[in-house]
Amino acid sequence: MKTRSIAASFTVVLAALALAAVAGAAMIGIYRNGMETTAQRAQLIKLAGANCARGGSEGALRIAIGKGTDACSYRTPVLGRNLEISATERLLSGTPTALQRKAYLGLELRAGGGAKYQLLAFPLQRKVQLVRATATGTEYLAIAKNVKELMGINKANALRLRAVNVGAGAERGLANLSGYVGGTLVVEATDERAGELTGQASAVAIGAIKGANGVVGSIDDVVVRVPVDF
Repeated sequence: MKTRSIAASFTVVLAALALAAVAGAAMIGIYRNGMETTAQRAQLIKLAGANCARGGSEGALRIAIGKGTDACSYRTPVLGRNLEISATERLLSGTPTALQRKAYLGLELRAGGGAKYQLLAFPLQRKVQLVRATATGTEYLAIAKNVKELMGINKANALRLRAVNVGAGAERGLANLSGYVGGTLVVEATDERAGELTGQASAVAIGAIKGANGVVGSIDDVVVRVPVDF
């Protein structure tokens, strides 16, 4: 199935489930990608990053970051406001030692128009950040340190980011954000200015603070879910 038809079908699904999108609702998977074939890996399209080299090995999408680039992100075919994205990501040993500590693995939601929500996990620092990035700057909504669930070089890190608007009550329209590592909730926040983020892309990312030239990572087992009431 071509990427364009995949994206169109998921847009229809999201529209049908829009009325069920309330904070705290159960999540149901609508997109899964095990990165087992070239065709599967090709479903992820580059969203941002000036110098990003991609490839495949051992059933994963491999990303190598080049000069003049802080991060590389790749969007899934799923577009929507209320989503959850998860992926297994690794910081690989090909990353220069000098960059390993400041390198991060990431997930993004509501990306587009110069803004996004991000979950950034620093494996060697064992730190996780929940970030609201816009054209006016970066706001750290929550930070967790000494996250024991984070694994080091070449180790699998199961990450998950959820952004769901409150559907009713006094907080209607606010976004509830949650970030998980290995199934454990490590960061959460509520964004009162959620309406300022107009993007709908869901993405995976790898990067480093203040320049990521040489950072190498891999991404596998990408899943996107939507909230639904039963």
